[in-house]
Amino acid sequence: MDRISESIRHLDWDAIGESLHSKGYGLISNLLIDVEVEHLKKLYDKPDGYRKTVAMERYRFGLGEYKYFDYPLPEIIQTLRTELYPHLAPIANLWMKALKIDAHFPKTHQQLLKECRQNHQTKPTPLILKYGERGFNTLHQDLYGEVYFPMQAVLFLSEPTVDYAGGEFVLTQQTPRAQSKAIVLQPKKGDVLLFTTNFRPVQGKNGYYRMNMKHGVSELHWGERYTLGIIFHDATT
Repeated sequence: MDRISESIRHLDWDAIGESLHSKGYGLISNLLIDVEVEHLKKLYDKPDGYRKTVAMERYRFGLGEYKYFDYPLPEIIQTLRTELYPHLAPIANLWMKALKIDAHFPKTHQQLLKECRQNHQTKPTPLILKYGERGFNTLHQDLYGEVYFPMQAVLFLSEPTVDYAGGEFVLTQQTPRAQSKAIVLQPKKGDVLLFTTNFRPVQGKNGYYRMNMKHGVSELHWGERYTLGIIFHDATT
């Protein structure tokens, strides 16, 4: 995991932060190499290592399936969760300050999880998702409890137009007293997308205001699409 840790440390975090501030998302291209992507994809068919499997259609979340990993997390997922967080926490704290929200996120991910445990949020939230033909994910936010971190990550484990068609990643932002805007993205295999969990600050005439955002996945036309989500806070259930 030294390669991943080193790659994360050498990313242009100023540029990523600016993208998160201005758009609500930041793309890291080619963070994972093929062998790492294939390793993660193979985890989907393992019979153990998961705490919960969700058939999305049953709950009207969409059409597809996802599985929540159990502790201890696979090493590569643990590394990504631990190494990405310290670079995102200062950005998150700037957001809280701009919006005058009384919250401050600790420097390390271990400290954030300690706060989660104090709030009875002890269940791991990283998950792997699989979509087939006609699969999709409705617009939503991944909060899971009173303690939540305002950014998360999704790892793309399939190549668009090669492994599947359609299945774009969709973000919507709701400007107060205006219509929603859709942002449609199609990252490549090995890319990591960082994006807001539920809102971002936007400069207005009278200071910053809170722009709410949701995310989802458009319908697949054919093929299979795998992704892996990394939410930094833990859940109550």
